[in-house]
This record gives sequence, C-alpha cells and structure tokens, in this order.
Amino acid sequence: MGVAGRGCPRAAPALLLLLLLLLLLLTAAVPPYRGRAEGPPEDVDECAQGLDDCHINALCENTPTSYKCSCRPGYQGEGRQCEDIDECENELNGGCVHDCLNIPGNYRCTCFDGFMLAHDGHNCLDVDECLENNGGCQHTCLNVMGSYECRCQEGFFLSDNQHTCIHRSEEGLSCMNKNHGCSHICMEAPKGSVACECRPGFELAKNQRDCILTCNHGNGGCQHSCEDTAEGPECSCHPRYKMHSDGRSCLEREDIALEVMESNTTSVADGDKRVKRRLLMETCAVNNGGCDRTCKDTSTGVHCSCPVGFTLQMDGKTCKDIDECQTRNGGCDHFCRNTVGSFDCSCKKGFKLLTDEKSCQDVDECSLDRTCDHSCINHPGTFTCACSEGYTLYGFTHCGDTNECSVNNGGCQQVCVNTVGSYECHCHSGYKLHWNKKDCVVSCDLSCIVKRTEKRLRKAIRTLRKAAHREQLHLQLSGVNLEVAKKSPRTSERQIESCAMGQDHGGNQCGLCQPGEYSADGFTPCQPCARGTFQPEAGRTSCFPCGGGLPTKHPGATSFQDCETRVQCSPGHFYNTTTHRCIRCPAGTYQPEFGKNHCVSCPGNTTTDFDGSTNITQCKNRRCGGELGDFTGYIESPNYPGNYPANTECTWTINPPPKRRILIVVPEIFLPIEDDCGDYLVMRKTASSNSVTTYETCQTYERPIAFTSRSKRLWIQFKSNEGNSARGFQVPYVTYDEDYQELIEDIVRDGRLYASENHQEILKDKKLIKALFDVLAHPQNYFKYTAQESREMFPRSFIRLLRSKVSRFLRPYK
Repeated sequence: MGVAGRGCPRAAPALLLLLLLLLLLLTAAVPPYRGRAEGPPEDVDECAQGLDDCHINALCENTPTSYKCSCRPGYQGEGRQCEDIDECENELNGGCVHDCLNIPGNYRCTCFDGFMLAHDGHNCLDVDECLENNGGCQHTCLNVMGSYECRCQEGFFLSDNQHTCIHRSEEGLSCMNKNHGCSHICMEAPKGSVACECRPGFELAKNQRDCILTCNHGNGGCQHSCEDTAEGPECSCHPRYKMHSDGRSCLEREDIALEVMESNTTSVADGDKRVKRRLLMETCAVNNGGCDRTCKDTSTGVHCSCPVGFTLQMDGKTCKDIDECQTRNGGCDHFCRNTVGSFDCSCKKGFKLLTDEKSCQDVDECSLDRTCDHSCINHPGTFTCACSEGYTLYGFTHCGDTNECSVNNGGCQQVCVNTVGSYECHCHSGYKLHWNKKDCVVSCDLSCIVKRTEKRLRKAIRTLRKAAHREQLHLQLSGVNLEVAKKSPRTSERQIESCAMGQDHGGNQCGLCQPGEYSADGFTPCQPCARGTFQPEAGRTSCFPCGGGLPTKHPGATSFQDCETRVQCSPGHFYNTTTHRCIRCPAGTYQPEFGKNHCVSCPGNTTTDFDGSTNITQCKNRRCGGELGDFTGYIESPNYPGNYPANTECTWTINPPPKRRILIVVPEIFLPIEDDCGDYLVMRKTASSNSVTTYETCQTYERPIAFTSRSKRLWIQFKSNEGNSARGFQVPYVTYDEDYQELIEDIVRDGRLYASENHQEILKDKKLIKALFDVLAHPQNYFKYTAQESREMFPRSFIRLLRSKVSRFLRPYK
C-alpha cells in the first residue's frame, strides 16, 4: 500500500499535461467567437449531398446526427441492401385471377385471350367479341365466356376458317352435304367418305364426330381457373371469389365486399367502431390491411401500394386506374386508348405501329411490289402514282396508253394515228407535214419549185432596188462580205425577214402564234381566228371550224366551248354539229366537262361499264383470271384498287406441285351490300357447285382472315352483276410443304391470330405477308431474316404465339 500511495503524486503532472494538450487542440478546432451563442455543430444532410450508402432502391431519410435507409415499396431489406418482392409468389397469386407478372418494385395482372382486366386491376371479365364488326362472322356471332362462336343461317354451314358460311348441298355424301355429321371441320377421305377434325382447343370425341372443349380454348369457358378432367373442363375461382350457380362465373365473396364497404363508410356515428376496427386490422394478415392491392407491414403500420397503371388515392388504401392518355398522349405518336391498368397506341391510316408499341412510322408503299405501274411518289400516310408521257392514270395505280387522237383528232389537221405512248400526224397525198408536226402544207412538184424560185427572185430584185435607192450595196468579193453605203438605213427601214408558217415577227424575232391565232404563210402577221373557228394550240397555220354553221362569241376563239351551240351539253355527252343535239358518250369513252364536241377515249385496254361516263375513274380494266404460279401469287379483282367493272366474270386456278398445300389470306374485301348476293367470290375444288368449298362470300369484310384450302387444288371465281361495283380485293396466297399442314392449320384456326388490332394489321401489311409467305414457300429463306429483323417486323405477342405453336409442333421430334 505504501508503494501505491507514493505513486499517486508522480502521476498528477502527467495527467495535467494531457489535459492541457487536449484543451489546446479543442481551442484550435473551434472557430473564433463571432458574437453568436454556442450550440451543437451544424448537421450535415448526407442524403442531399449523396454521402449516404443507401441502396439504389431505398429511400434516404436525414436525421440530426446521421441518416436512415429504408427500402422503397415493392422491395425488402434493411436499406443498404434491398431486393425486389415477388408479389406473385404468394398464395393469392398477387390477387390476380389469371396471370401475375412480377416487375421490379411492383407487379401487373394480365388476362387470358378473350378476357379483359376489370377496373380493380385484378379480376378478369369476358370480352364480348361480337360487339366489334360482328366478331368477323358472316352471319351470326354468339358470345361465350372467354371466346365467341360464329353460326350460320339455315341452308349454310361454317367453313374451316370458322367465320364465313358456305351453301349446303342437298345431295351426295360429302363434306358439302348438310348431313356430313362433323361438329367442326369436315375433310374428304378416300372412297368418298368423310373425316372430322376439331378447331384448336378442342378434342375429337370417341364417336369421331363431336368435339370436346378443353381449357386451351377460351379458358374452357371458365372466368378464373380451368382444369381439364375426363368429363371436360372444371372451373374454380380465386380465393377471394365464390362460384356462381352457372359453374363458370365468379362472384366476389360477401365477407370481402362487406369489409370493403365498412372500410369506406364515413358515418360519424360509427367513428369509434371504425377506429377500433382499423386498430385490429392494422396488419396485412387481416383483410390485406384494408389495401386495395399490395399490403406491406411496416414499423408505423401497414403500407398500401398499387400495381403499374394504378395510383394510390388520398385514403392511402384505394387504387384508381391511371388514364395514361391524359399525359403526353401516353407517349403515343398518334392515337391513345386508355384501358384498365394500361393503354393502347394505334396509328393513322398509312402508318404502322413499331415494336415499341408507341411510335408510328410511315408505310412506304413505293417500296412494295405492284404499287404503281410507272412512277410512285411516297407521302406521309399515303402515296400517289404518276404515268410517263403519253399514258393516263386509271384505277389509282395503273397506266394506260393515252389515245390522243380521240380529242380534236390529236390536233392533227388531216390524219391522226395513235401509237403506244404517243401519236403521229400524217398528211394526205400531195401534202407534207409542217414543222409543227400537226399541220399539212402542199408538197412541191417541179412547177411548184419554179414558182417558188420566181418568187424568191422577185423578192431579191425588190431588195436590190431598195438598196440602190438608199445608195446601200452588199458585195461579196473572194468570200469577203463588204458593205458600201452613203448613209446607214434607219431601223424602221430594215428589211423584215419572213417567218415560217404559224409564226409571227416580233421584236426582230420569229415567235409562235398564240392560241386563238394563226399564220398561214409566215409572211403575214398572226391573225385571230375568224368567227366560227377556234384554235386551242400555239404555232398553227389554220383554225378549226365550229361546224354546222355555228358562230363563235368573238374572234380569236380558243375552244369549241366558245362556239355558240344551240344547247349546252352536260358531262357525259358531246355536241353533234350535224343534228345540233347532245349525244351520250359511247361505252369506252367519257367526258368530264360541259359544252364539248367530243368524248375522251379510255386509256389502254380499259372501257366503261355503260355509255354516258363522266370521269376517268369509270374506265376499268376487265382483264382477270388465269393459271396462277406454283409458290406465291395474288388473286385480284379486275381494275384493283379501282372499282371493278360490272357484268364481269373471272376464273383462276391454283394447281400446286405435288405434296404442297395452299394457304390464303384475305386482308380485306369490299363488295356491295345486297341481300341477293349480286357479286360474290367463291373458292372450291372444281367448277361444280357440289365440290368441296373452301371460301365463299358476297359481303364486305375489313377484318382479315386466313385459311388453308380444303382441297389440294383450287378453282376460284369472281362474278359481278350489272348494277354493282366496289373496290374488290387483292388476296395473296402461298403453297407450302404438306408436312407443315398441322402447324399451319393450328395457327390460322386460332382466334388469337385475329384477337388484337396489331395481329390484324400484320395480315394487312403487304411487306410482312410477303416475308411470311417467302419463308413458308421456301423455308431456307428463313436465314435471310435475322432475329433482330424479325423482332422489328412483328409485335412481341405475335412472335410468342408463333413460338408456342412451332414448339408444340416440333416437340415430337425433340
């Protein structure tokens, strides 16, 4: 103890020195006093300055001396590490009754084909496909849960494409007979028998006639969940719903509905009850914490959040659909249509939606085959065709030779001869063609040459006399021109040289006589056409008579319309100067103007349906029909895309090479709406009305349809009656290897191919159809298209559909 006690005084100086050093350091660290009260050091906001180490998916909250990290809604962790919560993993499937799609920090509910998302963002409701364009059905459309069916009137049966109807045959034991017995698809079998097949999503029954529904078609008719059993599809509902008495529909459970109603009540009298109930419910384990969608337990209570496409309301519980179209048009280039939990973009006509499903790109029609006969000019959303000189545009895209001789004899004074792309003026014997290539002048024989020489000599003598009178001589010595003059002649006294016939001297130069004028010999100035005559062109040597003794309203007339006719003829007529009556333009000609004395011939090989035509659009090409190619081609109504002619009949045949079948796509077809089907298109095995029919229609359909031929070869006929005309059709076809028959039929018979507007646009897109047909006809050409090109050409949903079909088709070979 003595030693310890003696050591304390020696430790005191060291401790004092340590305290003094510490005080010195503190004094140096503190800024000098500025008159402010002392207090704690100023807080640094690490969150604002980016000094925190919170996770990218976390929120940083500043505190007086530090900061706090907490994961954003949809993520879990301690803040410095956050991972996405997969809302779809729970036993309620995220609350989605069909598919739940997890996305970073959130989730989205989606519905099967044939259903649409309800306003709550979780339930799925049946889509009534029959409300739009009658579901594409030719006769009757019947909506069913998750799908729809087309039905035909008495005397018809549904074709293989399941949309159009075909006349039944009364006789014979074949697929055309009304008693063939197949529930869905009838196929011809050897020895005149028939074999039945079913549409995708159905299975053939044991009796080989009926078709049994499965969960692969329209979700088996179930609103929520479907399971295939031996007895057929069995429906069940999401845990928050109960089964309706129909065994297919699902209703919200009463206890769930009651809880939602009670949580939304605002009665003051029930205030205490609500507070108590809220305290009891303040956990996600009870009634989902009162949240409409996702509930998360936090230290301060439950936290509600909404899926993509919805926003949390002021009550902190309810989710409301966001109308994305209200903000910058949803990002869509053209049209935006709001849907529950999402939105759809679409484009104006002449534009196509790109694979980002927002941007619209002009369709360059000029890059496609068969757009214009001659020149094509692309414009945003449209295009125009132009023809070379000597040709006239008809049917919007076609060019036909112009018959210039049909209008005022081509301007020829005597004979007009039309040629392809041009015309020529000829003269009668004893005349030759003038330099203007239209007028005729007397050709010179020997006596004519003598007379002309005498005339030139007389002219030369007159010139010499005048020069001598002015004491001005022109001499030429040894090839050198000399001029001797006493005084220079005045400009006005200079000799005016003669001009060619049809020209006039002006400004010391010869110029063309203007329309309404003429110069017969080139010496006399241009004269106005006398009364009773007219001249529409420049540089002419004569004027055209009105005919029939008709006068003109004034001298210098430029058109027959200046002739004072006895009656005014309307378009579609011409004035006959002999009878002084208006005559209807004959078939094959037209006249769009009033008061004309001629009709214009239709270009090329076109003609009009009737006489009295008033417009070039009534000139139509009647050429159609024939044997079609082995691999790809088009079946096109005559004069397409212009209106087809009346009283026309076209017949085509497609006879593929061995072991190939026919696929046809009808992008759209325009026929007049008539009860008696005056105009129709039919495709069948042979010309016999009892042969197997693949397609038959007499109505307009703007919704595309694809189908395979029911026979190995096709006989196709289009017929119009005398009173109808419409745009018609351009139908592409392809022949493919019959080994792919099952795959192709599985694709074209699947309603999902036509369910979305994007898919429908593919079947209308000539460039995409050409690419698809190119691969179908020649599979090796698949390698011409890269994966990137395929993704850029086709929507993701279309690629998914094809991929699933191809995978199922190839599975047996794996």
